[in-house]
Amino acid sequence: MGEIKTALEIALERTETVKSDKSGIDQFEMKKRGKKLANDFLEGKVDLAEEIKKTEADRRESLKQGIFDVLIAQIVLPSGKEDEKRIEQVGKGLAAVINNSQFPAMFKQLVQFFDRYIEESAQYEQAIRQQYAPKLRQKEEELSRRFGREVRIDPFQDPEFIAFYNQHMNALKGNYESVIKQAKDEARRMFEN
Repeated sequence: MGEIKTALEIALERTETVKSDKSGIDQFEMKKRGKKLANDFLEGKVDLAEEIKKTEADRRESLKQGIFDVLIAQIVLPSGKEDEKRIEQVGKGLAAVINNSQFPAMFKQLVQFFDRYIEESAQYEQAIRQQYAPKLRQKEEELSRRFGREVRIDPFQDPEFIAFYNQHMNALKGNYESVIKQAKDEARRMFEN
């Protein structure tokens, strides 16, 4: 008859071959710390360059990787002028971890690209509203006749307008998304070299 083992004995047998990798755990912790630092930096709480200098040399790359991962994810199309400050802060943070003299010029072009997108987005929205205005007036007149009083419709409460708006704005965003992907890829290349 076979030997019956306790759950503890089975667990100990299975973990005998598992060795703890101190350096792997340390690198993971530094990446995690880097991510937290990046978020604190975006909130204006810390100076990234100073924090990087304070970190031991053998742990610095993992810290930078964590910072980079958070900041590169922040490169997205802005929703308006109010995002300019955040974008500027992202650029400063990335410059602290990317050791490449070409990065500031590339990021400056990206900021100009974002400004152009904001302007074009506003123009698109205005053109969409103008193009849809006759149909919206027709709906308002129909509702006014039906209810016997003047009715005004907010375009963003009209499902048909929202679908029309999203279709055109998504087409605009699609034109810009490829450039953002290229910028992220280039920043990643600069970071890794």
